[in-house]
Amino acid sequence: MITPTKGIAPQRALVSVAAQVAMVLKEPMTISQTWASLKEWRERNRHTAPISFGWFVLAVDVLFALGALEYDEGLLRKKGQN
Repeated sequence: MITPTKGIAPQRALVSVAAQVAMVLKEPMTISQTWASLKEWRERNRHTAPISFGWFVLAVDVLFALGALEYDEGLLRKKGQN
């Protein structure tokens, strides 16, 4: 689930989706803005494997567990990002 397996394609693995979330977070965003940006990025880069909002939230959880994200005043931001 976190890494690609026989049953989980590399573009759907949580580590891949988490990296994509980190890439779209170029500035602080709300959860909804981040979700919309991720869907747009995936479509633009032909990642056709569907991901649910729940899967996106798990990917965000992975980033929090790794200490890569902060959530403050309703905005997600990469740690150290102003």
